[in-house]
Amino acid sequence: MRTFKNKVALITGAASGMGKYLAINLAKEGADVVICDVNEDGLKETEKIIKSYNVGSSLLVLDVRNKKEIEELPSKIIENHGKIDLVFNNAGVVIPAGFLNMKEEDWDWCNDINYNSIINFSRSFLPHLMKDEETALINTSSIFGIITTPNNTVYHASKFAVRGFTESLIKEMEGSNTQIHCVYPGHIGTNIAVNAKFGNQISKGESKDGILGLNGEPIKDIKGERVSEEEAGVRFRDAGMDPDKAAKIILRGVKKNKKRIFVGIDSKLMELSQRLLPDSYWKIMSFTLFLGLLFSPHRLKKVINLAINKKS
Repeated sequence: MRTFKNKVALITGAASGMGKYLAINLAKEGADVVICDVNEDGLKETEKIIKSYNVGSSLLVLDVRNKKEIEELPSKIIENHGKIDLVFNNAGVVIPAGFLNMKEEDWDWCNDINYNSIINFSRSFLPHLMKDEETALINTSSIFGIITTPNNTVYHASKFAVRGFTESLIKEMEGSNTQIHCVYPGHIGTNIAVNAKFGNQISKGESKDGILGLNGEPIKDIKGERVSEEEAGVRFRDAGMDPDKAAKIILRGVKKNKKRIFVGIDSKLMELSQRLLPDSYWKIMSFTLFLGLLFSPHRLKKVINLAINKKS
């Protein structure tokens, strides 16, 4: 895809994080933008920035679990904007919890947002994308769709599923006018950890080797100080890659028609370690993450500042 100018793009999860900056950067390049999220206030902030670039825009307060609304979306967008060229399935959530102690409704909630919504958007929009030249479907998996950690079972399951679906679709759509992309973000500075829905059936003795800690108990930061789950989420966000930079990497990947788009040196290094050491990559994960920081001096500085300055 040579340019985004005069394209019409749909982005889910556009109230914050990568989705917000995908929308803003697409607008900068002259695309009409349709933004979706359940967070209306966040969407309005994104829309305000988009409108400063004098492009067409639509704001849709939408729960991506609502299959009926998704099925009706293509006709609404085409009616308002004349066509649809790009669909970014970006919405995602996380529940740090072990499998055996997770409520079934929590499992379904996470899967419905992270995976089933992508199936439903793909099924609804692909027939329309295939009618025009230079169109694209972009699905967000995660580096956690390639590697695993304890106590994030549902997140891994959903992101592995996105990976499998999208990479299979890439093969099925070869030779068509519609590009298919699978995005693998590493540690990005978004609110996904801040807004994490923590499993509330975790036994007191269960391991806390997941992303943030479990069961509402304080966890330890880099300095060994105890912090709440919410504070841990904030620190996790603040130490990540700037979501604006992440969005730019994704858009460059779409322009270059990269089927797999790895976002961040940590994402690339962890994927490499999984291929080279499939049975033991987790043993060197901390070292791999440290290498990622060394290759990203700005993020390393942020992590050091957080370790020095943050108080529990």
